[in-house]
Amino acid sequence: MPGLASDLLGWFVVAVFAAGVLLIDRDEDLARRLTAGAWVLFGVFWLQLFPHFAFVQKSYIEGVLTLVAAPACVYTAKLLYEGRDSLFVLSRAVPVMGVIYLLFETIPSFTVAGLSIPAPRQVAIETVTAQTGMLMNLMGYHPMLVPGDRGYLNTFQYTHTDLTIQVHIVLACTGLGSMVIFAGLAAAVDAPLGRKLKASAVSIPVIYLLNLLRTTFINVAYGYQMMQWFEGPVMFLFGSSDPYAVSYFLSDRVVSQGLSVVALVGITYLTVQYLPEVLTVVEDLLYIATREEYDLRQALANPAARTDGGDASVEGGRQAVDPAGEDGGDTAPRDAVDEDGVTGATGDGRGGDGRDA
Repeated sequence: MPGLASDLLGWFVVAVFAAGVLLIDRDEDLARRLTAGAWVLFGVFWLQLFPHFAFVQKSYIEGVLTLVAAPACVYTAKLLYEGRDSLFVLSRAVPVMGVIYLLFETIPSFTVAGLSIPAPRQVAIETVTAQTGMLMNLMGYHPMLVPGDRGYLNTFQYTHTDLTIQVHIVLACTGLGSMVIFAGLAAAVDAPLGRKLKASAVSIPVIYLLNLLRTTFINVAYGYQMMQWFEGPVMFLFGSSDPYAVSYFLSDRVVSQGLSVVALVGITYLTVQYLPEVLTVVEDLLYIATREEYDLRQALANPAARTDGGDASVEGGRQAVDPAGEDGGDTAPRDAVDEDGVTGATGDGRGGDGRDA
């Protein structure tokens, strides 16, 4: 896993974003320069994660996304510095996302007055592990649950005649990364609290449930070796010499990560039904990717876009909301994406690595 230096860089990036956002109403010029600088640092943060995802985790999707994220962040900094003020909305979302995730990632367990307080990551990991095990039991599968290398009860063990397979639930397997994205977006937009809560109530539970189905699918497919297809090509593509890992690569790196991208698009669509202000962020992301302006409210014919009163208009390619509207909001103008650790499985010399769901 990325180490202390990566965590410290993450906290520093979040702090710079937060400082820039807090200065918007006091000194817009300074806020613009500071926030643009934060985006450049964010690009550096993603770039230093590329070797981990690409070569350690052997995840093509995550590796490509981290590599693309670096120049995309720098381009975002350029657009914001040159006056694309709608990007302040996305910039407000990043520190919220970062703080939530890093609290789970970095806070250790501790003891207060003799009471042992577990690390937030341990609570999240062991909860998802227990619920994944429950789903597998309902399906008729009963792998052994054993402690992992951190001492967490987070590892499913599958014993076969000639090998033992271990599947580990780590923080990235909890769906936390995807959930904080939508929590950050809901917090960043200017909208009534009621609609923010409704949007969160739609997106976050759906992500959590889909993630449980994902971890269950990977465990069953890999643990019971159900997807041993195209062994030679798959091992070549993922740079592996372990034929027993084929089910893992196909179930996780191909099927689950591919469907996760589709699921996030669908969840975004559900979210904007309650919180159309999020379309401002989506439009900005599309502009960064294509350098073309989009009016998604008109394209999606979203009736919720006019529930606040105030007529939407296009102004310089970005949406603006009539201040007379009830919201007066800023609809106008940071994996289960995995971050997996790998430990060895045991067997007769042919066994594969332990993997994470």
